[in-house]
Amino acid sequence: MDFYKILLNAHKGFGYLELLLVALFIIALLATMFGFSGKVNKFLKKTTLFTMIFFHVQFLAGIILLLVSPGVKAAMSAGTLMSDSYSRFQYVEHPFSMLIAAVLMTIVNKKVKSNDTISLAVVIMGLIAVGLFAFAFPWTRVFGA
Repeated sequence: MDFYKILLNAHKGFGYLELLLVALFIIALLATMFGFSGKVNKFLKKTTLFTMIFFHVQFLAGIILLLVSPGVKAAMSAGTLMSDSYSRFQYVEHPFSMLIAAVLMTIVNKKVKSNDTISLAVVIMGLIAVGLFAFAFPWTRVFGA
């Protein structure tokens, strides 16, 4: 098995774990916002930290996959990178959405770690990061059509 397939399978496998972490993050975020009157607890801190770490791991694995992928080179040489919806999602929208989600998750982690209470801006930033993750996640390839 070559490096590309190993990395691709790792990227797919960590995607399932990332779904679980994002679900836990949403639960922790909303429970903190509504159940604990905005007071940050250990569960929110840990889920935010692990979600951020796995966002970064997934992003780095994805960027390496993008750089060594034969598909992106073929789409660029054929001139169909932006005109083909599959290529545009796979090689443009997916990486950039995940990059923005990882950056937002890093900011949320910093705010959660350094403050005793959570503000509405941090909640909105966290939900935008999750929304970008949900947009860029390849649902049909992972769970079928």
